Amino acid sequence: MPGKVMLINNKAALLTDALVTNLKGADVSIIQAEPTIEKISKEKNNADILLLFAGDFVYDEPEVLVYLKDLCFGESKILCIVGYSKEIAEIEEIIPKSLIECEFERPIDVKVLSKQMHQIVSMKEEKQKKRHILLVDDDVTFLQMMQKWLSTRYRVTVVKSGMQAITFIGAHTPDLILLDYDMPITPGPQILEMIRSEPNSAKIPVIFLTAKSDRESVMNVMRLKPDGYLLKSLGKNEILTSVDNFFF
Repeated sequence: MPGKVMLINNKAALLTDALVTNLKGADVSIIQAEPTIEKISKEKNNADILLLFAGDFVYDEPEVLVYLKDLCFGESKILCIVGYSKEIAEIEEIIPKSLIECEFERPIDVKVLSKQMHQIVSMKEEKQKKRHILLVDDDVTFLQMMQKWLSTRYRVTVVKSGMQAITFIGAHTPDLILLDYDMPITPGPQILEMIRSEPNSAKIPVIFLTAKSDRESVMNVMRLKPDGYLLKSLGKNEILTSVDNFFF
């Protein structure tokens, strides 16, 4: 997958045709998808870098932008945008700038665009070499904080429910799962049981995240035989040290 870019655009144009030619010449694989949830979803597992060419759909089909936001936050896709200033501003109303790797305002030199995209692909290839952590928690604020902390050293994917985690590991094998113990609908212990029951995921290490530090709660967590537990009240340095110690 590293080195693959999904080009999301509404129709063929000289600019996109020239970009595809230039990137292929630099050994970057390109797949193309129309700006619909169905088309993007079909190809999402085949590329980690999304290059969005803005068009009328930005105004007419905002649900596509919401879906892209979820991909960038939850599955850590890299998003780059090409568009006119008004289109970019419209996109930023839905997708926070913190989730956008780079923006290219039109008109733009296709050679400059190709060069920068090649650099982003190279950066992604380096990032792919990092250990991969799946972070599972229904608290979005906690997810964002943990993702920010861990991303300095690891490749991090976040999901907001246990069932999303099960779906994700059906197609991916992270090096570690950090799993919230107390979640609604499908709690952590049940998700751990499901993970351990499948041959393809049974050996993935799982560390529970818990907000409770009393002895009884900790003993209840450890009875399930996870690979460890982390208190949510720990600070950044303590959490990073604990994860580092697990791997190294």
